[in-house]
Amino acid sequence: MTWIGIITRFVVAAVILGIVWLIPGLVNQGTLGGILAAAIVIAALGYVVERLLGGQVTARNRGIIGFIVTFVVIYLAQFIMPALLQIGLWGTLICAVVVGVLDVILPERIKAK
Repeated sequence: MTWIGIITRFVVAAVILGIVWLIPGLVNQGTLGGILAAAIVIAALGYVVERLLGGQVTARNRGIIGFIVTFVVIYLAQFIMPALLQIGLWGTLICAVVVGVLDVILPERIKAK
């Protein structure tokens, strides 16, 4: 994953978390700092997982990695930093699905251009 890929994943995660945050009933409590912190962790862990799996990760696998990492990070963030981010299970699932789908649609070679 290139730096542009990392930045793209960060921006996508932050925007989707922000949109989910605006939908009533999906987010119990959250701040911009919590959203940005979660997006940074999502981008960093996605990078680490892709590096551990090898340099050539397919678009489908990138989407699966994005889904799993996003779901785990957002779900655990509400227990680690409850004052900054509390998203319900449905909000977490919606956000993870959208990030995973966008990771499939925006493959690395398009992100790097």
